[in-house]
Amino acid sequence: MPRAPGPRARPLRCCARPERVTAFFRGHWQLLALTALVFALWTTPVVLPLKILVVVLHELAHGAAAVLTGGELVEIDITQAQGGHAITRGGSRFAILTAGYLGSLLLGVALFLAALRTRADKVVATCFGLLLLSVTALYIRTPFAIFFCAGAGAGLLAMARYLSHDVNDMVLRIIGLSSMIYVPYDIFDDTIARAGTAMSDAAMLAQEFGGPTVMWGGLWLILSLAVIAACLRAGLRRPSNLSFGRG
Repeated sequence: MPRAPGPRARPLRCCARPERVTAFFRGHWQLLALTALVFALWTTPVVLPLKILVVVLHELAHGAAAVLTGGELVEIDITQAQGGHAITRGGSRFAILTAGYLGSLLLGVALFLAALRTRADKVVATCFGLLLLSVTALYIRTPFAIFFCAGAGAGLLAMARYLSHDVNDMVLRIIGLSSMIYVPYDIFDDTIARAGTAMSDAAMLAQEFGGPTVMWGGLWLILSLAVIAACLRAGLRRPSNLSFGRG
């Protein structure tokens, strides 16, 4: 007597996830190694220039927010101790204070994605270098800040002119990664861990608009992590390894 066919056998998928993990590591091992290296050297002088450059992005973001909301940027300063300030006149105080951490993160993410998913690395490095030199000429007055920003700007221009596409790509990735690592850490340290002792953007926002410092810091931290997650989701869809064979 014929039997009714049983349920169709389904292919085993027990190995699908390990294969995907292996493929991810193969496709992004350079980026993973770079991230691990930055973390390993985070407390050493090797990474200090990158941290200071992220501070420059932070102050630039304050200035940009002032200009975009009808005000003006008067002065930018940075210090060797990873400090800095932006003096602005007019504009939306709320936007200016909010823009520091989140704006510097967005600038870092933009550099990272431009390096990861476009071939415009030399153009981006050139524009970034010209921006730093322009800011130095217009808004910076102290010796260390002039030396650092002018040196970084000139270095980026030289890199774009004389070094390969892949070297430019790698440097932009490092700057972007440093921003994505430093900004959430700095938000947590300045606005949550030292909420009662540090004078931060969140503390000034709390004084002027109400709410505790920790609330603003926590909100910025959540937003920064969401931005980073979206960046990685968009940027790591395809393999990211460099061949170092292009001009």
